[in-house]
Amino acid sequence: MSNYFATLRVTLLSGVTAINIMKKTLRLILGDQLNYQHSWFEKKEKNVIYLLMELRQETDYVAHHIQKVVAFFEAMEAFSKHLKQKKHQVIYWKLDKKENRKSIVENLNFLIEKNKIEHFEYQLPDEYRLDEQLKEFCQNLEINSNVVDSEHFMSTRFELRDFFEGKKTYLMESFYRSMRRKYDLMMEGDKPLTGKWNYDKENRKKLPKDHVPIEPFVFEKDVSKTHQRILDAEVKTIGNIIPTNFIWPSNREESLQLLDFFLKKCLPLFGTYQDAMTPHYWSLYHSRISFSMNVKMLSPLEVVKAAIAHWEKNQAEISIAQIEGFVRQIIGWREYMRGVYWAKMPDFANMNYLNHDKKLPDYFWTGKTKMHCVRHSVQQSLDYAYAHHIQRLMVTGNFALLAGISPDELDEWYLGIYIDAIEWVEITNTRGMSQFADGGIVGTKPYVSSANYVDKMSHYCKTCFYNKKEKTGERACPFNSFYWHFYDRHRDKLEKNSRIGMAYRLWNKMDKDKRDGILEQANKYLKNLEDL
Repeated sequence: MSNYFATLRVTLLSGVTAINIMKKTLRLILGDQLNYQHSWFEKKEKNVIYLLMELRQETDYVAHHIQKVVAFFEAMEAFSKHLKQKKHQVIYWKLDKKENRKSIVENLNFLIEKNKIEHFEYQLPDEYRLDEQLKEFCQNLEINSNVVDSEHFMSTRFELRDFFEGKKTYLMESFYRSMRRKYDLMMEGDKPLTGKWNYDKENRKKLPKDHVPIEPFVFEKDVSKTHQRILDAEVKTIGNIIPTNFIWPSNREESLQLLDFFLKKCLPLFGTYQDAMTPHYWSLYHSRISFSMNVKMLSPLEVVKAAIAHWEKNQAEISIAQIEGFVRQIIGWREYMRGVYWAKMPDFANMNYLNHDKKLPDYFWTGKTKMHCVRHSVQQSLDYAYAHHIQRLMVTGNFALLAGISPDELDEWYLGIYIDAIEWVEITNTRGMSQFADGGIVGTKPYVSSANYVDKMSHYCKTCFYNKKEKTGERACPFNSFYWHFYDRHRDKLEKNSRIGMAYRLWNKMDKDKRDGILEQANKYLKNLEDL
């Protein structure tokens, strides 16, 4: 859908809404639609009721991190209180509400009948399953209904699909540049500031040994009531929580505080160390606003505009590489992933190009493994419901890809364990960027590495049980033999990929006995994944 027709469609729906709100109207707000700035809320309508619900349908489709469930419920309840303070009519159903029937459809049918609703409205969901569910619900509804835009993203659902129409492959960099032009961000006419679009090569430094990063800004809230409500309902969750010391934002005000801290304290070194990993610090210089953005308490445009404005005033302390890297993550990668999702769903959810089928090892839920990088990345995820993008891509994701783990297994783990994981952003990163299960739609090559990359970007290897330099032997790092085993077993699908030809040339040049020894070592480890 072109921008023009997308705008026209929303305008028409707004016109329809203007007519229908004369009728008694129920407006559904999903848990990731907490947009304080949505046009719905610009004025109070006496015939409009807003509905938010804590649902077993949403807590149970995967086992979520306990901090994630708490964060959603806290944010939803805070949003409902905000609407009530603005004199809107609000229904907020908690998990333990006696009438709560667990599912969206059952609750909607009950409330529409009970409140004699004459008109129903909802915002476009960001997950395919919910989009289909609500479309089907409205098709069977006896009263009129409308759907409106969530007014959050910088691109429309199908803008990326249309942008690459007729092309065999997608390229994030091309889409990113189009978004920079579209919103005139860091541009001089039609060209980027300084004449350079991308500073990624300047943003790949390891954290110096004695470097002490800024102390992370966290909230210390008591969420015991929400936590107990989840326990009482016997919701199956994963991970750890200290309910009297909850660190994540629950409303727009707190989200803006976290953004302000990032801009003032972290942005000067964000890009430089955004790929760095260390067992000593969990937050480093990352913004940690992805949860706030993904539930829409912050909009991507306001975030990048605030960041650019701060950079413009502080260019002596903040290099362009820092701000460009941050802007690219949001208007490039984030919008790109959403675009891929809507262009390729529902087929994308079943892609398994490499036919991987192994079970995810138990230490992804316990952290009990001798591999230091995996142990720390998993344990941090269990403790904070958070790990930054390189921990996800080049440690847990890299291991899963090399070991041949089923994308279904890994999808479920990533979707459950991270506080910011919603399917539109999780599945495209997992099956696409991380696992190459899409065969190259998202990334042009598999992102795999031996211990060399992990050591280059982290402080894990020196204190690990395994030897980063060894490919074979009792304490050889599993990543090393897995790396070559991966390329060997997928030669038929990968050898002609121009971006990884060097790996096959090196493999072919190795002595046959050495190759056989590496494959034997990998097979031994693969047969005993749980023991690593």
